[in-house]
Amino acid sequence: MKAMTWKLFGSIAVAALMIVGCSAPVHVEKDDTVDFSKYRTFSWVDKDGSGQQDRDKSNDLMEKKFKESVTKALEKQGWRLDNRRPDVLVNYDVLVEKSTRRESDPVYSQPFSRTFYNPYSRRFYNIYYPSQFMGYDDYSRAVREGTVTITVSDTRTDKVVWQGWTTDEVNSRNLTSKEINNAVKTIFRKFDVAKR
Repeated sequence: MKAMTWKLFGSIAVAALMIVGCSAPVHVEKDDTVDFSKYRTFSWVDKDGSGQQDRDKSNDLMEKKFKESVTKALEKQGWRLDNRRPDVLVNYDVLVEKSTRRESDPVYSQPFSRTFYNPYSRRFYNIYYPSQFMGYDDYSRAVREGTVTITVSDTRTDKVVWQGWTTDEVNSRNLTSKEINNAVKTIFRKFDVAKR
């Protein structure tokens, strides 16, 4: 019974390490002089400004998904949305650009067999030669990389106090809901550590 428990625990630990290892790397910068415990409320930076009617509306759905995802992550930290007198302003930025990724695949020879005739025994013999590792085939692949940056600024000093960003491969110029949620979750895993 104990061996079964250890096997189950080991399987879960390996699966967790594989999931963490596959996630995109996150980078965080913060102002070490700031006491994050004094922040309780936040609001979003008004990107529209006075020219709201001139703004391109094609990314409204993506903006809504970002705000929902980040708001949920901040509320888990104990912060609340306050548009009248917030302690901090939150902003996000998305950059999608074309890039290339170097990849390599292992190359193996084809297995084959040969037939030999032994004149002394007057018999035919088949000898099997298994595939052999030949090296790696290196190539470049065109990809789109999306960088998501989340910035937190103090409303009184108007200075950035925390910034987190991550870059990962995306499918198109606009991020999907799943890509947005994954990026925000990945970034805010470091937020809890950074605010201490």
